[in-house]
Amino acid sequence: MEYIHHYDSPLGGITTASDGKALTGLWFDGQKYFADTLEKDPEEKALPVFDEADRWLDIYFSGHEPGFTPPIHMKTTPFRKAVWEILLTIPFGRTMTYGEIAARIAEQNGLSRMSAQAVGGAVGHNAVSLIIPCHRVVGADGSLTGYAGGIDRKVKLLSLENADMSALFVPRKGTAL
Repeated sequence: MEYIHHYDSPLGGITTASDGKALTGLWFDGQKYFADTLEKDPEEKALPVFDEADRWLDIYFSGHEPGFTPPIHMKTTPFRKAVWEILLTIPFGRTMTYGEIAARIAEQNGLSRMSAQAVGGAVGHNAVSLIIPCHRVVGADGSLTGYAGGIDRKVKLLSLENADMSALFVPRKGTAL
């Protein structure tokens, strides 16, 4: 059985999901791939893990690093899980490129290289956004690309974290929009 909970953030409604013990999802309402890992007919229920996630979100949206991670259960493929685990290492207020993540995945697997596009697909399907900080991933040229919650939200989230935005930009055309 899966459970859901709703949180009202300054950037719009958020739906969180849980298996009863850990978070299995966190999405901005209506975002691309919204609830794509959620089972049918989840029950809305108060759970300690939702209280912990709400506390994390309250701290985060106040502009501070929460300093803890609620329990997460990544319901995904081994490749996506490896990418998401790298996302968890990106510090608050910092960014990493798709290429840097691809290089880490290649190194972990003893490969000479890994496709940044494959990494982009895994980042884009992150089921526990914000807490697994996919919004901190940028293009090699500084482009703010590929955020399922929308580029405007990505900009606001990075600004909230006081990230150095001087070398970052929103592309005028392409898949990022």
